[in-house]
Amino acid sequence: MKQLVLFFLIIIPAQYSFAQKAQIIGVIHENSDITVPYATITLKQIDDKPIAVGISDAKGIFRLENLSEGNYTLIYSLIGFKTITQPIQIIADKEMNVGAITLQPDGKLLEEVTVTGQRPSVSLKIDKKVFEVGKDILSQSGAVTDLLNIVPSVSVTPTGSISLRGNSNVLVLIDGRRTGLTQGNALDQLPADQVERVEVITNPSSRFDAAGSAGIINIILKKNKKAGFSGQIRLVGGSPNETRVTPSINYKSNKLNLFATYGVRLSDYVGLYTMEQSTGLSSTPVYLNQRQDENRHDNAKLLYFGADFKFNDHNSITAAFLRNSTHDHDKTQLNYLYSDKNGILDSSLSRNGESWEKRSYNQLEFNYTKTFDKAGKKLTVDMQYDFWNSDKEWNLATSKTSPISIDLPMIRTISDGSSKDLMIKADMVQPLDSNSTFEFGLKAEDRRVNSDFIAEQQNSTGWETVDQIDNHLLYKELIGSGYVQFSGKAGAFSYQGGLRGELTRIGIEDRIGSYTNKKKYNRLFPTLNISYLFKEGATLQGSYSKRINRPSLRMIYPFNELTDLSTRYIGNPDLNPSYANVFELAFLKNWKTLTFNPSFYYQNTSDMIEDYTYKNADGLFITMPINISKEIRSGFELSLLYTPIKWLQVNTELNVFHYSEQGVYQNQNFDYSGNTFTARVSAQLKLKDKLAFQTLYNFRGANATAQTRAEALHSIDFGCSKTFLKDKATVMFDVSNLFDLRKSKSITTGSDYMISQTSIPNAARYRLTLVYRLNLKDNEAARQAKSGNRN
Repeated sequence: MKQLVLFFLIIIPAQYSFAQKAQIIGVIHENSDITVPYATITLKQIDDKPIAVGISDAKGIFRLENLSEGNYTLIYSLIGFKTITQPIQIIADKEMNVGAITLQPDGKLLEEVTVTGQRPSVSLKIDKKVFEVGKDILSQSGAVTDLLNIVPSVSVTPTGSISLRGNSNVLVLIDGRRTGLTQGNALDQLPADQVERVEVITNPSSRFDAAGSAGIINIILKKNKKAGFSGQIRLVGGSPNETRVTPSINYKSNKLNLFATYGVRLSDYVGLYTMEQSTGLSSTPVYLNQRQDENRHDNAKLLYFGADFKFNDHNSITAAFLRNSTHDHDKTQLNYLYSDKNGILDSSLSRNGESWEKRSYNQLEFNYTKTFDKAGKKLTVDMQYDFWNSDKEWNLATSKTSPISIDLPMIRTISDGSSKDLMIKADMVQPLDSNSTFEFGLKAEDRRVNSDFIAEQQNSTGWETVDQIDNHLLYKELIGSGYVQFSGKAGAFSYQGGLRGELTRIGIEDRIGSYTNKKKYNRLFPTLNISYLFKEGATLQGSYSKRINRPSLRMIYPFNELTDLSTRYIGNPDLNPSYANVFELAFLKNWKTLTFNPSFYYQNTSDMIEDYTYKNADGLFITMPINISKEIRSGFELSLLYTPIKWLQVNTELNVFHYSEQGVYQNQNFDYSGNTFTARVSAQLKLKDKLAFQTLYNFRGANATAQTRAEALHSIDFGCSKTFLKDKATVMFDVSNLFDLRKSKSITTGSDYMISQTSIPNAARYRLTLVYRLNLKDNEAARQAKSGNRN
C-alpha cells in the first residue's frame, strides 16, 4: 500500500510540472448523449495548407498538440456526416478547448457510402475487455443468452444461469444499467442481433455497483445514427416451436428521436430429468429411480416506446416505457420406482402436474444529460421505476400404481408476488486537463417485494392447508452509494483509482413471524487499474477491486413448490452477502492475423454462498443456500483469435483454475479443493456474396464441492447466414445444442445417502430467422429497452 500511495504522489504532480505547448482539445458528438469516434480533425492555415491532423478516440475526444501561434481553420469530417469548418486563433503555450462539436448526418452520403473498416474483435480498455460480436453468425440469430455463450470467459447453462470464469456471482448490465432479466433465462426476450459489443469487466472501477464478486458483463446495444424514418421487422420460426415477430420503428431529426418496438413470442421447451437415489445405506437401503418429462409453453408480448429530445447542443432528455407480459403453461410428469437392494420393485408412484403463470413487468425510465463547453465534461441524471406482479398456480395429481392402484389427494399451490423498485442516480465527469479526469456520483435505490404462498390438499369437504404452508412475506431493501474516481495518463502509463461506499438496509417480515429479520451492512470498495502501452502496440494491465455478492430473491425466499415428491429447493432468509478481493494481471497483443490475450487472476471470497443438501425427518431431501467461511480461486486464462486467411477466423479460449473452499455448517464439513478448466473453440467462414458459416464447441470440465460432483459438460452450436437486397435483408439458420450433447450430470453424497441426477432442460433447437431493415444497414439496429434495476 505504501508503494501505491508513493506511485500516486509521484505520477499525479508530474503531469503539472512541465509547461504545455499550445494544443487544441474537444469532443465530437452526434447529439448530446452519443459521441462520435474516429472523426478526422484537420488544422489548416489560411492558404489551405494542413498543419496538423488528428482522430477522435473511442469517447469522441480529440487532441492536437505542439502547435504554433497564429490564425487557422479547423475542419471536422467523417463519412456520412456534413463537414464543419471553424476559424480559431492559437495563442502560444495555451490549451485551447473548443468544447463539444456536433456533427449533423448527411442523408445523401449515408445512402451512397458504405464503410468497410471495423474495430478489432478484442481490445483492452483501462478497466475492461471489449469483444466486438456483431459480425458473428451466432450473435445475429437467437437471443442474448445464445450470444453470451460465444463470448470468451462467459458461459450460460441450459437453464440460463450466467457465469464468468466458472463463477456464477456475476452482475449483468445492459448499456451500463442493472438488468432484471437474468433470472429464469428471461434474457432470451432480447434478440442477439441488437448487441454491438460485450464488455467483460473482471475488476470493475468504482463507478459501477460493487455487486458481483466474479465481475460484470455489460451488454452494449447497437444505436441507430441515421436521420429520418428507419426500422426493421424480425421473424423467427423454430423447432421445438419458437415463433417470434418483432417490428421496430424509429424517427430521428435534429432535436427529436422517437422509437417503438412491439414483440410477440410463442415458445415450447422439452425437458428430461432423471434421478437415482439411494438412502439408508448403513442399514436397510432403499433405491429410487425417478424420471421427469417436462413440456413448457411460453407466450410473451413486449411493448417499448419513448423519445429523446435535444433542447440544444448541451441539454437532452430521454423518457421511455417498457411492458413485458408473459403467460406460461407447463406440464410435467414424474414417475417414481422404489426397490430394495436386490432390485425387486417395492412400489411405484406417478405425479402429473400442470401450472399456469402470468407475469407483468413494467418499467419507466428517465434520463437527463448535460454536456459543457469543456471537452469531456458531462452530467447525467437517471431515474428508473420498475414494478411487476406475478401469479402462479400448480395442480398436482398423484397416484400409487403398485403394488395396488390408489389415487391420492389432489394438491395445489398458489403464489402471488409483486415488486416496486425506484432507482435515482447522478454521475459527473470532470476533466482536469488533457490527461486526467475526476469522476464522482451518488445513487439511491429503494425496493419492496411482497409474496403470498399457500399449499393446499383436497379432502372430503374441500381444501386444507398442507404442512402449515400459508404465509406472506415482505422484503424491503434500501441501498445508498457514492463514489469518487481519478484517472490519468503519463506517457505510456494509464491509471485509474477510486473508492465506492455502499450502505445497505434490509428488512424481512412474514405473517407468521418465522423469518422476521433486519440487517445493516456498510462497506468501502476500493479499486485500482494500471495499464502500460508498449511501442509495439501491446498492452499490459494490472488491477484490483473489492466486490460484494448479494443473495438473489430466489436464495432468500423460504417458500417452495411441491412439484417433486422427493426433493425441494428452499431459500434462506438468514443468508448474508459474500465479499471478494480480486486481483488480475492481463496482456494483449494484436498482430495482423493473431490476437494473443493471456490473464492471471486471484480471488479471495469470505462468507462464500454454497448450496447445502440434507435429509429432513420426513425423508425429503432439502437443498438450500448457506454461508461458509471462504473460497480462494486462482487461475490462468488464454484467449487466441487467429485469422490465417481473409475468409477464415478461429477463436480459442482456455481457462484453468484451482479453487479451495473452507467451512462447517450443521456438522457438514465443506472443506474441499480441486482443479478444473473450461475451453471453447469457434470457427467462422466468410464467403463471397455475404454468405457465412460458423460452428462453436463448448467444454466445461468436471468440478466438485464437498457434497456434489458435477461431470464434464460439452455442446456444439452451428449457424449460417446470407445477407442480400443491398444489406436490407438477412436470413439465418442456426442450431443450438446440436445432437443433444448438453447434459448436466451430478452426484451428491451424504453420510447415509447418494443422489445421481441427469438434467436436459432444453432439447436441440433449430431456428430460421429473417430480418428485413427499412433505411438501416446490417450493422445498425432499432432502439431496444434497457432492463430492470434488480433481479
